[in-house]
Parts: sequence; C-alpha cells; structure tokens
Amino acid sequence: QVQLVESGGGLVQPGGSLRLSCAASGRTFSRSVMGWFRQAPGKEREFVAHIKWSGGGITYYADSVQGRFTISRDNAKNTVYLQMNSLKSEDTAVYYCAAAAVPFPLRADEYAYWGQGTQVTVSS
Repeated sequence: QVQLVESGGGLVQPGGSLRLSCAASGRTFSRSVMGWFRQAPGKEREFVAHIKWSGGGITYYADSVQGRFTISRDNAKNTVYLQMNSLKSEDTAVYYCAAAAVPFPLRADEYAYWGQGTQVTVSS
C-alpha cells in the first residue's frame, strides 16, 4: 500500500503563490511516478504535473500550468512539492497528489493511489 498526505492549500490572491506538499509512504515500486491533479466544482479531474522519483526526476506539465507551476521532489523526505506561482482564479480547485507505477501517466485512471486532496482558492 501507498499512503499520500497533502498539505499547503489555502486562500491566495490572484498573482500570488502557494506551495503544496505531498508526503508519501509505503511500497516505493508502486509509486515510481508522482503526480498532481486538480478538480474544480462541476469539472472532471485534470492532470497538472508529474515527476519521476528516480534518475533525474523527469517532469511533465499540463499546458495550462507550464511556466507557472514547478513540481519537485525530496527523496530523503519522501515528499513531492508543487510550487504554484502567478496564480489565477481558474486555478481554484481541490488539488490531489497521486502515485503511479506506469512510465508516463497522464490520466487519472493510471494512478493507483490518491491523497485526500487540499483546497486551493484564488480570489481577491
């Protein structure tokens, strides 16, 4: 089993920044790739970014966040981060951390383990 616990959400003004954290524990081979998704009210869960635990920590981003968000990991702490800058109102959503064992997961159904989610609200 893999356990994921997110933290760091909150209320921020447009143009502001937040950093989300995801602490992971459990079977490492089941979480070779860590991803962030988000879900706004009335919308489907949307891929945001992912990163590989091993090697150079290869990353991939959705077009909507490219250049504004940065995903990173701290292997010693088993923690993945999502640094969110230049936030917009349309970034408002519940953000979920997820773990996958496939090489390049972009769909939610490719991720086997999920955290409980953390709310991010961008509003003035």
